[in-house]
Amino acid sequence: MSQQSWQKLVEWPLFIAAVLFLAAYSWEVIGDLHGPEAAFAESVIWGTWALFAIDYVVNLALAEDRPRWFVRHLLDLAVVVLPVLRPLRLLRVVTILTVIGRTAGAMLRGKVILYAAGASVLLVYVAALAVLDAERGNGGSIETFGEGLWWAFVTITTVGYGDFFPVTPTGQLVAVGVMVGGIALIGVVTGTLASWIVERVSETNEAEQVATKAHIDTLTAEIRELREEIRQRA
Repeated sequence: MSQQSWQKLVEWPLFIAAVLFLAAYSWEVIGDLHGPEAAFAESVIWGTWALFAIDYVVNLALAEDRPRWFVRHLLDLAVVVLPVLRPLRLLRVVTILTVIGRTAGAMLRGKVILYAAGASVLLVYVAALAVLDAERGNGGSIETFGEGLWWAFVTITTVGYGDFFPVTPTGQLVAVGVMVGGIALIGVVTGTLASWIVERVSETNEAEQVATKAHIDTLTAEIRELREEIRQRA
């Protein structure tokens, strides 16, 4: 089996696994679960982690140039390794964006903007979960999901009111990720709009050039007719 065939085979199963993980982790964090419910959520979380780990190992084994594939997919390695640390488990949700991003290249520009908007909403939500998981009970200002959601929103928009902020190292690491992700998404939207403006200007210039050429051709033809008429009269 080739690597492309494997990726096509597991694309949607991994997507479903990422959604299940997000649902289980949301339930666990927001509900502050304990006992059997927490154990069930943990089993779902670790089950999805196993699927991601298997996918990474198979892709590495099927890669034609393994060292190059390894270097170019360090994020995939982080998705498998770092989520062993509980507050960093939200990295697995990157799989959702990866699956959607495989088709982004063929999307129309409007769909790319829609994709960026969806990624922004997802980033805010998962950042709120991660920071709440890291900060709750550690003496910080973020103790509820609503507070985490507000913090994530003002952070990704680079506003940063300062009314809520992380105090734990893990929470601060999540904050760095939100800042970087926010800047990247803003860059995607800005670049897409700039590309659209350049394309429209180019189309307008081409249309004007075509019209100008048509006018020149018409004038040239009229001049030739006038010359021929003058010759005949002479």
